[in-house]
Amino acid sequence: MKKSVKLSLSVIGVLVLIVIIIAGFFMYKLNKEFGKMTVLETREITKGIYSIKDSMGNMYILKSKDKFIAIDAGNDAKNIQNELKKLNIDPEKVGAVLLTHTDSDHVASLGLYKNAKIYISKAEEQMINGKISRMMFMKNELNYPYVTVENNDVLNIAGLKIKGILTPGHTPGSMSWLVNDRYLFTGDTLSLRDGKIAVFSDLFNMDSKTQISSFKYISNLPKAEFIFTAHYGFTANYKKAVENFN
Repeated sequence: MKKSVKLSLSVIGVLVLIVIIIAGFFMYKLNKEFGKMTVLETREITKGIYSIKDSMGNMYILKSKDKFIAIDAGNDAKNIQNELKKLNIDPEKVGAVLLTHTDSDHVASLGLYKNAKIYISKAEEQMINGKISRMMFMKNELNYPYVTVENNDVLNIAGLKIKGILTPGHTPGSMSWLVNDRYLFTGDTLSLRDGKIAVFSDLFNMDSKTQISSFKYISNLPKAEFIFTAHYGFTANYKKAVENFN
């Protein structure tokens, strides 16, 4: 074998080894982050608010006047459908889906909600129109008609007052939804650690520094009682959760 060929094979071998090491380290970090997450069982948490257990986290269903609103859509459509059946909820009776952001684990099951109007923040459009990539060459997609919501816009759906609060960081257009001034749905805007809000995860955030700055927008809500997250459960003690950011 020629010396040049041996050298080329050695270089290729070293590059393959480097790729394997990087991939192994990434999988280690990924599993470590998943291990920190808390997935709620499918159940009614408080009157008219249901957690739906997904493969990687939770979406939520609000019931008002016999109508249903979804906070995010879920990742695994078959699983979501089965979980909704446990609650006797027909996904085709969901009239609105409020997306906290457009990552695939929050939008992949949108096809279940055939009669729902889909809402996203105006700032999140840049994630789905090709302007900004989620990671390297990966881009988010949203292949359904949608309505955009500006920061602090208030929606009235099925008798519920729903305020959209722009909380960028996880993605540039991440939006938290405040329902009837009491219930705050944050998606991946934050994690809950010992009952207090904290940064979500540097591994998944596009800008953790901006995310922490966003906490000020959701830490002074005088009537808020609950915080619901997509991957870290919920708390019924809003004041304790936000006390470090007041």
